Amino acid sequence: MKRKAPDPRAQAQRAALNALKRARREAARTGVELSDWEGEFLGSVEDRVKTYGRAFGDPEKGAPGQALSALQHRKLKEISAKAKGEKPPMARRGFGRKSRESED
Repeated sequence: MKRKAPDPRAQAQRAALNALKRARREAARTGVELSDWEGEFLGSVEDRVKTYGRAFGDPEKGAPGQALSALQHRKLKEISAKAKGEKPPMARRGFGRKSRESED
């Protein structure tokens, strides 16, 4: 007896919901205080994924089989990193002139 191939949309939906739950649990476990905006973001995205199967309405904002848009995915990664206590990556610097002391 062969199984049916798993539905990619359902897999994406489960993966997104699990990632949202993991971020919330990690923040609670480590004691990191999420801002009001971050908490509201996690809650609203979770509700939309449960209700509609994905959290964005415009098909141009994300891949057809995905539950989160590219920007939502990036914000979720930032919240997860904050919950884990990881430092944000170093900010890029512009094209500045080197100091004259280093040339001498």
